[in-house]
Amino acid sequence: MLCHTSAALQQIAPGIFGFGAGYPRAAQLTEVLLEHVLERATRFRGQVFPAQSALYERLASDGQSPKALMISCADSRVVPELITQAAPGDLFVCRNAGNIVPPFSQANGGVSSAVEYAVVALGVRDIVVCGHSDCGAMKAFSQPEALQRMPNVAAWLRHAQAAHSVVCSAYHGLDSKAETRALSLENVVVQINHLRTHPSVASAIAQGDLTLHGWFFEIETGHILAFNGETEQFELVVEGRSLPVALSPNRRLAARDFVGMAAE
Repeated sequence: MLCHTSAALQQIAPGIFGFGAGYPRAAQLTEVLLEHVLERATRFRGQVFPAQSALYERLASDGQSPKALMISCADSRVVPELITQAAPGDLFVCRNAGNIVPPFSQANGGVSSAVEYAVVALGVRDIVVCGHSDCGAMKAFSQPEALQRMPNVAAWLRHAQAAHSVVCSAYHGLDSKAETRALSLENVVVQINHLRTHPSVASAIAQGDLTLHGWFFEIETGHILAFNGETEQFELVVEGRSLPVALSPNRRLAARDFVGMAAE
């Protein structure tokens, strides 16, 4: 798949950018793309940063206190800060292939560390797991041959296996596009359940200090669907209406009324 993509880029690059025939096309394409990135970075420093310099000075001196942790896909089309119109310092963001949260284990991992740090050190009150339409990670379940040369990706996506099982057993008659959408939505729910296995998250939930959210971003429309934990359905987020949440902050001590019985 990657080889085909590279070949396609090499074929279309001369027509788009006017490359000369004697220059390595892939290398020149990379050079042009990096030039655009560097141009934007220079524009940021010269035109955008001055208007926000006071904010950045405050963030540098006072540190960060983000309002929420957002766990989203690493897909380049899904930019959490842009979708939420967040300012610098508003969001603590963790991005990975498939917006996955592995269940808690003693083995250290980047996502687990980000979750723990956000809840314990930063004291975030909200965690959002955000999936999206046309997710390549979810497409991979219907194209396992594409992962033969990517063993790490294949191993990582096992954390979404429960969502795949749900779609295979409970959804019927879907075409490939609808199946990917169903899998992407169910995967958000699975990852929220994984979040609840993390000690820091479980503790904050029990104290009523943490709200969990499950979002699905439609790239083609800009719409956000939010998982409603009470109805167990996704709902379209509409301005002016209350935001559906996957799990509301509600102090919960399941053993409270029975902890003294063991001594009797």
